[in-house]
Amino acid sequence: MSQNLPARARVVIVGGGVIGCSIAYHLTKLGVSDVLLIEKDQLTAGTTWHAAGLITSAGYHDDTSLWMARYSRDLYARLEEETGHSTGFRPVGHLSVATSPERLETLIRERDFQVGYGVPNEIISAKEVGELFPLAKIDDIIGASYVADEGRADPVGVATSMAKGARMGGATIVEGVAVTGFTRTGRRITGVTTDSGTVEADTVVLACGLWTRQLARKAGVDVPLQAAEHYYLLTEPMAGVHRDLPIIEDLACYGYFREEGDGMLVGLFEPVAAPWHPKGAPEEFAFGTIPPDWERMTPFLEKAMERIPSLSDAGIRTLFCGPESFTADVLPMLGPPPEVEGMFVAAGLNSVGILLGGGVGSVMASWIVDGICPVDIAGFSIERALPFENSLRFRTERTVEQLGVLFGDGSFPTFHQHSARGIRRTPLHEHWARAGAYFAVSAGWEYPEWFSPTGENAHVPWTWGRGYWTPLIAEEHRTIREAVGVMDMTLMSKFLVQGPSAAAILDRLSANDVVGAIGRVVYTQWCNDRGGIMADLTVTRLDEDRFMVVVSDVSHRRVERMLLDELRDGEFATVTDITAGMVILSVQGPNSRELLSRVSP
Repeated sequence: MSQNLPARARVVIVGGGVIGCSIAYHLTKLGVSDVLLIEKDQLTAGTTWHAAGLITSAGYHDDTSLWMARYSRDLYARLEEETGHSTGFRPVGHLSVATSPERLETLIRERDFQVGYGVPNEIISAKEVGELFPLAKIDDIIGASYVADEGRADPVGVATSMAKGARMGGATIVEGVAVTGFTRTGRRITGVTTDSGTVEADTVVLACGLWTRQLARKAGVDVPLQAAEHYYLLTEPMAGVHRDLPIIEDLACYGYFREEGDGMLVGLFEPVAAPWHPKGAPEEFAFGTIPPDWERMTPFLEKAMERIPSLSDAGIRTLFCGPESFTADVLPMLGPPPEVEGMFVAAGLNSVGILLGGGVGSVMASWIVDGICPVDIAGFSIERALPFENSLRFRTERTVEQLGVLFGDGSFPTFHQHSARGIRRTPLHEHWARAGAYFAVSAGWEYPEWFSPTGENAHVPWTWGRGYWTPLIAEEHRTIREAVGVMDMTLMSKFLVQGPSAAAILDRLSANDVVGAIGRVVYTQWCNDRGGIMADLTVTRLDEDRFMVVVSDVSHRRVERMLLDELRDGEFATVTDITAGMVILSVQGPNSRELLSRVSP
């Protein structure tokens, strides 16, 4: 065993990028000094080193993401004072410009949400954009959002400043050691194996970026993320470019622009991207770059560069390409995976690891120490991930559109993923299709969002506005409120809980009394020790020792894990996932009883 590798640590963190360093730092702030961070190469060697370092709340309209972004901004602003190591944070301001009413509506709605949380987000005119960023073409801009106290940071500086803070708090950081696997007892992970020996741990945290999926599989854990090529162009020095220029994002051309060495950095989140090594990222890849695909990227670059006309005369220093990991819904994978105990995951940051890194580290550290997440994590929890999302075909197909989705395509209420569709269909799918259904998708399930009386549905644009579908949906709502309707809810997750201890387990988990008469259906919540709602579901008693639990599709793996974890020594019960084997038709409306009495007298 390496003399630098202890035999045991309370928490072992795998991965020395910004997320791993942040978790280590925040653990020490909570008084946990027995922390070991293991990095197979050098700190920041994976993707942190080549990040663009944007610090912005642009695009965030949920409280958890917004809190993480703003907390990170504030942390990076004060961290140098604590550690003596610069994060390079500079609040040069951040602009998001809109060239269409739909994009402007998005910016206005985001502004309205964010100002309620104290973010100094303001909507400004094209003229004001030109004053803030004189190099920008503004004749097609109809408005923009501007946050004056956001800007940019040095990604390496951010990570290494937190690493220094973690060391100051007692954490141990070891570089040049590769984690090769795990030790375990039953379902519990008890440590890691490395090329320098074994380390015992109470908790193992996987924060190894795009390699997390591959390492997690060695523990039987699914972490569905996929690396994609990610590009930015660096120019030679340009007239009018200086270090105090704000960041500017143009959602319509999928590009962002900032100063870099007196030249311009032109970053891209192209709507048709390229997965990188979907069969598995090379283990030895460190501080690496990917040969750029000029032919594929030139059309996107040309479109983006129209925003800054003087770019057409600028000398090109390099077209940089490096990998970034993306998930099926462009949200991070955080928390304890349902397959094992003693493990946490913090990965799949979708190219915003620096931007959210401080907040993610703070949340993860509190979760590890207290056992309860301090924020609403439903959208980020790794429990939402499903095994099919980890398949080679799904990851390869879905990743193609995810860069554009992240950059703003996914912000509209009419948005649905186009790729990797048709994976899960109810037995009535073809019937709904013939009836003119427009299908949306949730947890892989295709479900009708509305029905067209003509049997055909025209293209649905990404918009906040009303469309041909609006009166169709209104009529369906009216029918159910005033008469009766049937909804196919087969996508909801269904579990059969059986055995002599089934009633006791469900009674402990449920806030309401679910152990009633046979045939009784009880709506209830399952809560954590602080009273926070973990699941919202129904429990049906089918027999003395036989129950059915029905819950939202996105809570599937969480509820399954909660059921298994609640089983105590000496108790016996089985949990069977019957989701795919049972249709649910929900009959609703004031005339529902009359309808059912006719079909089932």
